[in-house]
Amino acid sequence: MSAVPFPPPPTEPRDHPGRVLLALPPEIDARNADELLTLILSAARARAGRLRTLVLDLSATRFMDSQGVRLVNDVRRRLRPGARVVVVAEANGVPRRVLELTGLRRDVPVYDSLDEALAA
Repeated sequence: MSAVPFPPPPTEPRDHPGRVLLALPPEIDARNADELLTLILSAARARAGRLRTLVLDLSATRFMDSQGVRLVNDVRRRLRPGARVVVVAEANGVPRRVLELTGLRRDVPVYDSLDEALAA
């Protein structure tokens, strides 16, 4: 029986004026969603006074199930008032399709590129 490696955690947060960017791992599922939520909220809290937009970069994410949807929604609901979450996801990628099918895309803007998300 071979060991299944856990996906790596997100990259270190990158600060932009009023924005924080987190690139998420290639897979988001039950194995890592809770840990990701803790890491994302920690990064947001550390910048609470100056955070206007949290950018979750899913462009490298190849698999995301309902736990990924829950993760994005929980982040959205737990950000301080006045802060928002936006997502970067490939136009034909699994994360974008999952966000569309679940309806979360109505509440969370999804952009094709990092530049678009950072400019929003």
